[in-house]
Amino acid sequence: MVRPGRDQLTAEIEVDETAIGPSEPGKRGRGTFADKAIVAIAVERRPRGTCGRIRLARIRDCSSPVLTCFVEDAVAPGSVVYTDHWKGYSGLAAAGFFHHATSLAASGDPAHVAMPRVHRVSALLKRWLLGTHQGAARPHQLDFYLDEFAFRFNRRNSRQRGLLFYRLLDQAIQVDHIPLSAIVGGRP
Repeated sequence: MVRPGRDQLTAEIEVDETAIGPSEPGKRGRGTFADKAIVAIAVERRPRGTCGRIRLARIRDCSSPVLTCFVEDAVAPGSVVYTDHWKGYSGLAAAGFFHHATSLAASGDPAHVAMPRVHRVSALLKRWLLGTHQGAARPHQLDFYLDEFAFRFNRRNSRQRGLLFYRLLDQAIQVDHIPLSAIVGGRP
């Protein structure tokens, strides 16, 4: 569902990461990432608190090289990138982005207030996985679920619903065939 050579996000972007997996009582924040799939999220900021396009990717950890690589793939150089004050985002300015880090501890605001768009997308993604897939989304299939969610989210305001099917067929022709064994067993 991902068009090869798709445009990068531009202008002002919120970036954060979330963990996909069962909840762990008594743990909060990045302390819950052990034994879970980590998903990086980038969301275009639009006026009046609305979300533009999104990009999602499963990442192996929250280190600076991994997060910087995700942002370089998803966001056009020269864009303003809003993040929390996590040290993993320290390389964004050197990579050619205008980095605006918000210290959530110093601001006193909860994360969903400081960066509402990226946290809204995170909550919608988790609710979609729990509701549509009944919590049965397996880690080896997560990349495909993320592609589907981004495809649906980015076209949520389409006025011509028939063109969505046309776009899906158009993209299916451009992408190499994926055998069933790769879908069931995950991406190589």
